This record gives sequence, C-alpha cells and structure tokens, in this order.
Amino acid sequence: MNPIAKLLIVGGIVMIVIGLIWAVGGKYLNLGRLPGDIAVEKGNVKFYFPIVTCIVLSVALSLIMYVIRWFTK
Repeated sequence: MNPIAKLLIVGGIVMIVIGLIWAVGGKYLNLGRLPGDIAVEKGNVKFYFPIVTCIVLSVALSLIMYVIRWFTK
C-alpha cells in the first residue's frame, strides 16, 4: 500500500478517536482545569494559563506522532 494512503488512513482513525474522546470524555476528563493550571483573577481581569493541560496534550500528541511514524515505516 502507498505510504501516503497509510498516513491518511491512520490520520483519519486518529481524528475519529480524538473526536470521540472529546465528545464523550469531555464530561469525565477535566482538560483545561487540571491541578497545576494557573488561574489568576483580580478585579475585572482574568488570566488563565493551562500549563499542565499543555504538557498532557504535548505528551499525548507526541505518542500519537510516534505511532504514526511507526506505522509508516
């Protein structure tokens, strides 16, 4: 099979899985409000920096990219 076709199939499957996790897991996974995320509220100003959420997403995306690279060898 053509490597581009494999990449598109795996990418499509990954997108479906991410969509399902986002739709169903959004109720159970509290991404964006994890312990360690920085939230500061002073008066009318709100500052929110989801640092732990960024780290978790970075690790997850790195693993997905590793799997995609493994399948396309």
